[in-house]
Amino acid sequence: MKRLALVLFMVLFCMYDSVAQDYSLEKYILNYDYESRKEMKINSEQLVSLLKENKAQLIDIRFAEEYNSWNMPFAISIPLPDLPNNLDKIDKSKIIVTACPHKDRAIIAMTYLKTKGYQVKYLTDGLLGLADYLRGDQAKDFMNEIR
Repeated sequence: MKRLALVLFMVLFCMYDSVAQDYSLEKYILNYDYESRKEMKINSEQLVSLLKENKAQLIDIRFAEEYNSWNMPFAISIPLPDLPNNLDKIDKSKIIVTACPHKDRAIIAMTYLKTKGYQVKYLTDGLLGLADYLRGDQAKDFMNEIR
């Protein structure tokens, strides 16, 4: 189902976006290889390490209602449908990590940002995995370090 969503997104993206963006997505796909597959992913442990070093920015791409019900206070909320109009909130000097509870929307956002020239990855274990990773003392220590 997730693969179908990604394929559907890519088809719609190609039909909707400008010719320059189509080429950018096409170039990304044509150059996609095993290294690209590895480079597009990051797990919670790796993300936390980069956040501690101030080298990454976490983008929570869930809908506002989802974000408001629970969130990571160190993430920036940009719902997926609002992403194209909020690129100014994203720090191009950092590794951008897109996240949602699972991976479907995060992969779509990662692909879009990749075509816009960002160094971007998606969180493989999702926000639920990040919440599980940041528990107890791990969460306390992390929050103290990034303040």
